[in-house]
Amino acid sequence: MKKENQLLIKQKIDQEIVKTTASINEYKKLNIPMALDNSVGRVSRMDAINNRGVLNVALKRAESRLEKLKIVKKEINKKDFGICINCNKDIPIGRLILVPESKQCVHCA
Repeated sequence: MKKENQLLIKQKIDQEIVKTTASINEYKKLNIPMALDNSVGRVSRMDAINNRGVLNVALKRAESRLEKLKIVKKEINKKDFGICINCNKDIPIGRLILVPESKQCVHCA
């Protein structure tokens, strides 16, 4: 992989780490339990429970992505970075910029 492409991907990874960390912090702030003494209707309470479930899923996905990004950041200097794990062809630079944690080319994914 060319050095300039590697630098571009490294910058994108750093940006995504900052963005994902901010999302995780926001999800944690929003994901506070509703007090039982809070006088809301049954439907509102059900909505709050549903929203909390959605937030939990979003939080887990963001945490998983952050871990993958951190791993990729460590692996970016390896000679096989950007090579599809299935077909051993180069993963297009556009895919790596959009989804830096990609281990497969579009065709194999």
